[in-house]
Amino acid sequence: MTIQWFPGHMAKAKREVQEKLKLVDFVIELVDARAPESSQNPMLHQVLNDKPKMVVLMKRDLADPILTDKWISAYKKQDIPSLAVDVQQKQDIQQVIALAKEMGKAKLERLIKKGIRPRPARAMIIGIPNVGKSTLINRLANKKIAKTGDRPGVTTSQQWIKVKKDFELLDTPGILWPKFEDQQVGYRLAAVGTIKDQILSLDDIAVFAIEYLKAHYPDVMKNRYHITEEITDMVEIFEKIGRDRGCLESGGKVNYEKTADVIIRDLRSGRLGRITLEQPS
Repeated sequence: MTIQWFPGHMAKAKREVQEKLKLVDFVIELVDARAPESSQNPMLHQVLNDKPKMVVLMKRDLADPILTDKWISAYKKQDIPSLAVDVQQKQDIQQVIALAKEMGKAKLERLIKKGIRPRPARAMIIGIPNVGKSTLINRLANKKIAKTGDRPGVTTSQQWIKVKKDFELLDTPGILWPKFEDQQVGYRLAAVGTIKDQILSLDDIAVFAIEYLKAHYPDVMKNRYHITEEITDMVEIFEKIGRDRGCLESGGKVNYEKTADVIIRDLRSGRLGRITLEQPS
């Protein structure tokens, strides 16, 4: 099955990114630290061409710190400046500002050599929906400018935001690509809450999460849900988790949809611990 859609506002946003790219010195791409590769938009990579880019791994507080370090190393090998961020930590925000100033330095030096009065560095901030773009912008600007929400697609237009005297940001709506050729990409993004829950069934997302946790974080399954490695039948797993968490219908029958919702909420909220759903290849 190929998961696909292409809402009209996302097609419009892509065109606007192409048009406004010439106005900026570099791009700040936000990815989810729990799924850094899956949350990079390949369609935008085609649009960006050779424009300098830095990558910010958002929600590092929810991601596996060992794998986050591996991802940072992987970007370094590709000569892509990157850092991991928890937007609640002031030092993380300062690191973003420092790296952005460094990214814009070369362009400003060229302007000065040409006798042009220096201006703040200009960056376009891009990312898929619900990656935390609006929250980061508000922290960078130190005031509420961008709308925030826990659902994908809150930002619907572009706007310029000043970050002190250091640099200017061009905000853009979150853009998804038309279809996921790799179904695993769709499941990873659904598991961390980047795409709307209506696109994939909760049961399927929960099964994906359970299988991944059993393979890569068996202690989490054991400690949180009392599921040992010997329990492999998915129905049995749902039954056990559903009963333990009180996801029951009248007559004592386990409600699988409620059970799936519990598993997904536990994963997204960090109640299962710091989980990353993919490793650098």
